[in-house]
Amino acid sequence: MTLAQPFRVRHLGGAVVVLALIACVLAAMGRPWWCRAGDPALGSLEIWSQHNSQHLVDPYTITHALHGVALYGILWASLSGIVSPAARAAIALGIETAWEIVENTHAMIERYRAATISLDYYGDSVANSLGDIGGFLIGYFGASALPIWVSVVGFFAVDGLLVWWIRDSLLLNVLMLLHPVEAVKAWQLGAMPGPVDR
Repeated sequence: MTLAQPFRVRHLGGAVVVLALIACVLAAMGRPWWCRAGDPALGSLEIWSQHNSQHLVDPYTITHALHGVALYGILWASLSGIVSPAARAAIALGIETAWEIVENTHAMIERYRAATISLDYYGDSVANSLGDIGGFLIGYFGASALPIWVSVVGFFAVDGLLVWWIRDSLLLNVLMLLHPVEAVKAWQLGAMPGPVDR
């Protein structure tokens, strides 16, 4: 039985309520509802522009899908047989939405700006946070439906593709937030258009 099978309408309704609450909390924190520059596009693929983290999806939405894969594995390994699949999904959604709030606090925004390549990061728009949570849910439910080996190989393959594409990834992001490595940051900034000495 996959995780999607016991998922009922009330679970979906609960998830919608959680997302609405998160949107209101983020708006109350001063996050714009949509792109600060006013661009109506649904997505942006350029991480070095003012549109990064401002539209519904961007390359970092993929890292949130990887959050979902990783968190599914962690909760399955630690809570399988103790709590139901639906309860584990609720816990996962709670963790991811809590991270979206923490990620958009002034302290975390400054940490991103100081330690990672996100030099011009000013936080996510509400739409981008909701898109990131959507990406997380895709990763989580995808991992619930796929064989373990596919999830593990897929996680590292996608993380590697992100390194190749944008010189950043979930694993690099975690490394740089927890223990910045200047050589890694210099390599990442080598892809930035224009001067890098900001």
